[in-house]
Amino acid sequence: MRPRMLRTSLATLTAGLAAAGCLVAAGPAAAAHDRPPRHACSPAVSLTGYSDALDKTTYDGTYVGNLSALAPDRRGAVAALSDRSSLFRLDARTLEPRGVIALADESGAALDSEGLVADRDGTYLVSSETEPSVRRYSHTGEPLGRLPVPDDLRTAPEGRARANGSFEGLTLLPGGRTLLASMEYPLDGDPADLVRFQTWQRTRHGDFRLGAGYTYRTDPGLGVSEVAATPDGRLLVLERGFTAGVGNTVRLHLADRPGHGTALRKRLLADLADCPTLGATAGQPQPNPLLDNFEGMAVTGRSGGRLEVLVVSDDNQNDVQTTRFLRLRVRA
Repeated sequence: MRPRMLRTSLATLTAGLAAAGCLVAAGPAAAAHDRPPRHACSPAVSLTGYSDALDKTTYDGTYVGNLSALAPDRRGAVAALSDRSSLFRLDARTLEPRGVIALADESGAALDSEGLVADRDGTYLVSSETEPSVRRYSHTGEPLGRLPVPDDLRTAPEGRARANGSFEGLTLLPGGRTLLASMEYPLDGDPADLVRFQTWQRTRHGDFRLGAGYTYRTDPGLGVSEVAATPDGRLLVLERGFTAGVGNTVRLHLADRPGHGTALRKRLLADLADCPTLGATAGQPQPNPLLDNFEGMAVTGRSGGRLEVLVVSDDNQNDVQTTRFLRLRVRA
């Protein structure tokens, strides 16, 4: 889900993309664990760069924006999902688009696509918050089937989920056997700070059956915009909120590995308002001009004992918001 704001017209990809495509460099993180990292957001998180190069651009006639999810794919690229049913393949280093495919449901209708996993066989798992649903797609975008969803998690009136507040995040745990989706907001009747996480278990035939459900407590006024599994199976959780006239709140937490009790504990890694700006600007009021509507996140590797994490904002195709990528180094 994203704050609903005025749409603006499409812009074309400028000739300066190649020059601007590389992230603004912030220098390496400190190697020693007993020193604060360079360009620290907190002792656990540092900002190594940002890029606005794709903001208000098009690729192959498709607007490159409204990005809601990221996932490393098996070909060494980064898949980026638009909530307007477009799936981009980005160069992992420069983030320049290298391909795009259109997604649709079984009837050919567009999705409100929010979560993304690039599976080991080259297919994609995509969550939509409309029903909600999780569908599997071929590498060329054909729908291949849907996963079962508990009745309670369905959008009202069929279930207790609010419209545009259900399956926002999607991640595959290490080993590829457990898929997890995160709800953005509480179910009707649940406490205001409690959201549900749902898992599925892969069978020996390669499909997924319903698994355990979990609860997660958000910070006051925030929802869960993304989850990403760490190599040891814990969860990076991106919490986000927006206040008109003030701007975005974006916090990165580390939650328990699913399986040790049904309530997932968390600890704060960083409030991104505390990151250095590195010269970033904002088109609307923000506590830190680096901030925007950050909605997608993926673990892309390791460096110096820290996780490399890529984060992207959903610009809502609005001229006061930005499609912005952040590169973070995270000690989890």
